[in-house]
Amino acid sequence: MKSPQIKTLLAVAFLLVTAAFIKPVKPTLHIIGDSTVRNLNKETWGWGTPIALLFDTTKIEVENNAMAGRSTRTYLSEGRWDKVLESLKPGDFVTMQFGHNDGSIPDTTKAGKRGVLKGIDEEIKVLTWPDGKVETVHTYGWYIRKFVRDAKAKGATPIVISMIPRNEFKNGRVIRADQDFGKWAAEVAQQENAFFIDLNKIVADEYDAMGPEKVKSFFPGDHTHTNLEGARLNAASVVKGIKQLKGCKLKNYLR
Repeated sequence: MKSPQIKTLLAVAFLLVTAAFIKPVKPTLHIIGDSTVRNLNKETWGWGTPIALLFDTTKIEVENNAMAGRSTRTYLSEGRWDKVLESLKPGDFVTMQFGHNDGSIPDTTKAGKRGVLKGIDEEIKVLTWPDGKVETVHTYGWYIRKFVRDAKAKGATPIVISMIPRNEFKNGRVIRADQDFGKWAAEVAQQENAFFIDLNKIVADEYDAMGPEKVKSFFPGDHTHTNLEGARLNAASVVKGIKQLKGCKLKNYLR
């Protein structure tokens, strides 16, 4: 056998042996959202914390990158989404649940700094901050669409999730978000061919079955933030939604 052939065979053998000892890189589930997804983990909890226990973490990493008080607008403008994007790799997953902080009229006041425009269209509002900084505010759907498209561009799988319901009952039923943020989240997911979990409906149906008195026990301080028991219910509801997604590989990593 000629020397060049021997060198080639040795090189191939070396690569095969090396590959056998390289630890495969696990995919990561990146979770983004607001305080209903990640909270102080004292009296009030977000569902993004207990959901890690429902995944086989020997096969997938779970990173809860949600931040309390954020809307789609501020999660982007503060650079939090950019940090997630930097670590995204092909095969990863991104769940996104926003809406609780997006409802104010968008302006440069303390109350309006988180607000976005309603709907999913390309409407914009240009704001000038006191320091001269100019900000273009978009619709809720625009921000969700950006998260989805950016995730896909990195080879990750985006999963849009509608916001969890508040502890608000009307005529014996939980008030849904099916005419605003939940509706818009679903519409963007459909337009962008992204997976969608109607968490708002799944949890609201659970609350309806339990009744107002039981549901009240999940909310220690207000009508929005749950205790650990409520967060676990919400996490289980997300998992229920994941299992219903046809063709979504994230379900392969559930316990």
